Amino acid sequence: MSFSRIYDGAEPVRVNKWLAQSGVCSRREADELIAAGAVLIDGERVSDAGRKIEPGQTLVLNDRAELGLGAQVSVIVHKPVGIVSAQPDPGQVPAARLLTAENQVGPGIAPNSRTSFAPLGRLDMDSRGLLLLSEDGVLAKAIIGPESQIDKEYVVTVKGKADRAKIQKLRHGLELDGRQLKPAKVTLDDVQVLRFVLTEGRNRQIRRMCELVELEVVDLVRVRIGTLQLGDLREGKWRHITPEERNALVAASV
Repeated sequence: MSFSRIYDGAEPVRVNKWLAQSGVCSRREADELIAAGAVLIDGERVSDAGRKIEPGQTLVLNDRAELGLGAQVSVIVHKPVGIVSAQPDPGQVPAARLLTAENQVGPGIAPNSRTSFAPLGRLDMDSRGLLLLSEDGVLAKAIIGPESQIDKEYVVTVKGKADRAKIQKLRHGLELDGRQLKPAKVTLDDVQVLRFVLTEGRNRQIRRMCELVELEVVDLVRVRIGTLQLGDLREGKWRHITPEERNALVAASV
């Protein structure tokens, strides 16, 4: 079924701008779809890249456009310790190498070696858990763009005494590299287990935060990015994200 949406804005807006704001595709991709004759407004094919859609009008992307947008692959990997998110040094194994048919869970075709993945929120080599790999520019902007407020959740096992004073410092009051950190949600799950929810992703941030309060991280697992949960996906396995999951992430960033 073709994509169809009624424009409910108060004022006319350029089609490419509205599609980008809605998280359907980027402006450049919208222009390409218009040039390919894949965009219709109230049944009329749009040929002008500057065309505006009026309140109450219905925009439809034909099946050809849907196939093109759907070709942008995004997958969840349960990254093990010892695997790097991307750009490995000699001797290191990148997470994309786990994307084999043998490791796959759920439907879809395993991506080939020509698929150009980027990690949307890196995990360092010593950490494990939810890693999102994607070639979707709109999704990347939603999750790691400069204006993104999508949070990430981690379960962290530490050595040392995780008392109330240390947790308060972790929540607010620390700085790294001379810059104040954004407030973090930090709760004590167990005697040595902390749960962090962050809206930023500085290099090895949680490990360095814990070092500042004399705690040593012995295990770090990312369990959630925004609305996307790691769930019961086993370590080393991967799956395609669903259109509903992708749309929920984009919507959460608007």
